[in-house]
Amino acid sequence: MKASATPAAATTGGRAAERRGGADVGGMAILAVCAAWALITTGVRGGRPDGVLLAILAVAAGYAGGRVAGALLPVAAPCVGALAGVGLAAAAPHVTPGPVSSSPLGPIGATAALLSLAAGAACCAAWSARGAALRAGLRVFAAGIVLAAALLGSTAGVIACAGIVLCSLAAALVRSRGLGLSGFAVAAAVVTGLAWAVARGALPEGLRSSLEGQLGPYRVRVWQDAEGLAGAHPALGVGPGRFGDAAPAAAEGVLVDDKPHSALLQQGAEQGFVGVALLAAAFCWLLFALWRSPRPTQVVLSAGAALTALAGVATVGNALSVTSVTVGAGLLAGIATARPLHEEAQDTESTEDAEDAARVRPARSRGGRGAPG
Repeated sequence: MKASATPAAATTGGRAAERRGGADVGGMAILAVCAAWALITTGVRGGRPDGVLLAILAVAAGYAGGRVAGALLPVAAPCVGALAGVGLAAAAPHVTPGPVSSSPLGPIGATAALLSLAAGAACCAAWSARGAALRAGLRVFAAGIVLAAALLGSTAGVIACAGIVLCSLAAALVRSRGLGLSGFAVAAAVVTGLAWAVARGALPEGLRSSLEGQLGPYRVRVWQDAEGLAGAHPALGVGPGRFGDAAPAAAEGVLVDDKPHSALLQQGAEQGFVGVALLAAAFCWLLFALWRSPRPTQVVLSAGAALTALAGVATVGNALSVTSVTVGAGLLAGIATARPLHEEAQDTESTEDAEDAARVRPARSRGGRGAPG
């Protein structure tokens, strides 16, 4: 019975590999369409698409590198990535482009994003470790990233990293990864919906005043400009990189930099609602790839929590304008969707043993029937 079940498992594993390959092809197709749309809007509206193209290339390169690193070193690779994220956040605390927000949210941007990715990588490493002592040490490391965020003065980083660590611990109780990933998708949708509602002024007075007080008047002002440009040019936007040229705040001398401090609203203003849809499709692809991942559910949900936190930070900041953040996002997703080589070797050995047993069993049966004669 055991030998006969193993080929069936091998067949199931082959089908799972095909589905993962389909997810990879779909993701690369989405990234290619994102790049093509940036070039199309540039050709029609003008602009500077190099920033968008660099971000797309960074995600693709990070994802490919993560797949290789995760297959070779499923524990060491996320550990190194987590250390690198903390190091970048500590060495460049002012890496966030544009003016630093004076709101209680702190320096929203690359610092919080890098720390979120680092916390997610540390949690993935902890769930990938086999020894209890190593796993406990990596969990302490993940908790230490929350403290590092506090020391760096990133309130958004503290909130995001603490949420990632808690989600990672709670993943041990979740049986369906699809349910957890769906929850992450809903959370991202709520954050983006709130950001757009703030820009439109569509929230009730009390909630609107509270959120605007947290975000600061400058950020709300440029969000309103971005939403207005998206409404005025819904199809193609004003062109990649042209928000600073077209925003009313620029004409009034209020605009400090060329960014609206929101990836969502920047896509809407510069590439229209098609750009917004493509940005959402790229995030959904990452969640879909995690759903198809051969890694344990705990690893998948830890990475999903980190990428969702990054989506939230990018919605209210310029995190995706920093190359190290986009590379880190692709790297974490690649590590969390890679199949470790030692597992493939074990599956191959099991399949070979099962095939040998299947060949030997009929021979013995024929010998047994012929012996009485």
